[in-house]
Amino acid sequence: MNIYDIAIIGSGPSGASAAFQAAKKGLQVVIIEKEHLPRYKTCGGGFVFRGRRNMPFDVSSAVEREFFDVDIRFDAKKLALNTVRKNPIISMIMRDEFDYLIVQRAEELGVEVLQGEKLISLDFKSEYTILTTTNKQVKAKFIIAADGALSPTAKMAGWEESRLMCPALEYEIKVPEEDFERLSKSARFDIDVVPYGYGWSFPKKNHLSVGVGNFTKSTKKINLKENYRDYLKILGIETILEEEAHGFIIPISPRKDGFVKQNVFLIGDAAGFADPLTAEGISNAIYSGKLAAEAIAESNLNVVEAEKSYLEKLNQKLIPELELGVKLAALFYENKTLRNLLLKKFGQRAAEFMTDIFMGDRIYPHDFKEKVKKKLKVSLF
Repeated sequence: MNIYDIAIIGSGPSGASAAFQAAKKGLQVVIIEKEHLPRYKTCGGGFVFRGRRNMPFDVSSAVEREFFDVDIRFDAKKLALNTVRKNPIISMIMRDEFDYLIVQRAEELGVEVLQGEKLISLDFKSEYTILTTTNKQVKAKFIIAADGALSPTAKMAGWEESRLMCPALEYEIKVPEEDFERLSKSARFDIDVVPYGYGWSFPKKNHLSVGVGNFTKSTKKINLKENYRDYLKILGIETILEEEAHGFIIPISPRKDGFVKQNVFLIGDAAGFADPLTAEGISNAIYSGKLAAEAIAESNLNVVEAEKSYLEKLNQKLIPELELGVKLAALFYENKTLRNLLLKKFGQRAAEFMTDIFMGDRIYPHDFKEKVKKKLKVSLF
């Protein structure tokens, strides 16, 4: 039995990107995927430009639509903002095609993909780990857990839950041609159609991805199905020709007990790397996969050095961003009165700033509390 340098659990954007980067560095990599590819993946499918601009290859073949403007609305239609950019702010993808495209690029570099193989157990040895799957056993020096929000791999390796997990519902719907034409002009976010969250309407090739999500900790009972039905009325949709519902959980805060245990590295949703304010996870999933692969490759397969390098890379940019995002999300969703007061005065500037973050041109401000206080004084006086 050959010993792989890295076994990656999961073939989503984080896992496939990690495999691609590791193979580019000359490492022997296997992806272990419980489904058969391509497989449907529940996701709104909005890929922001900061993620797309950092892709190591062209992904346009997996893009169904591009939107160079975005509509952001608060409290239904009381405040409507629009931003425009020369590059696509959001590219609409179907995750089966998008994820499989990255996997195929990784395969071209020599990555082996085991499909229909669910990870059953991990047996840690001194120099490698034995991974037992549905039908096989695999030996690997490193393991990258890229198996999503629920991450069975993380549980097997000893992590306890410390992320903030938020519920979302997504519906793939077909609507009458008149409604589709009307709603296909731009990507749309409706803040507050869900308590402590938002609804989204993302036009795809010939259907809409419409979803609702609660994106902060709340003691209030939330009925997302009811929120979805109310949101359809806001969108002006009275007739649905086809409808397919998918529920999922989004981790919107990073784990508090680290991202490496023994030789297991967490990336993407398994680590809790979705943006806390927007709940967008694809761009950070790809970015973290790249960081993990680079850290392992640069360590010359030394576990101690790889862990040190990975944590240093995460703390250079991603972790500080996420920690700030958690604080901003609390302000944004939990203090509507203050937020709306500021938005009435500075709404367009805030929308432009948020779009710049989507584009990868800005990061969250480290002194945002001081800036909020100054803006609040201006608004009041």
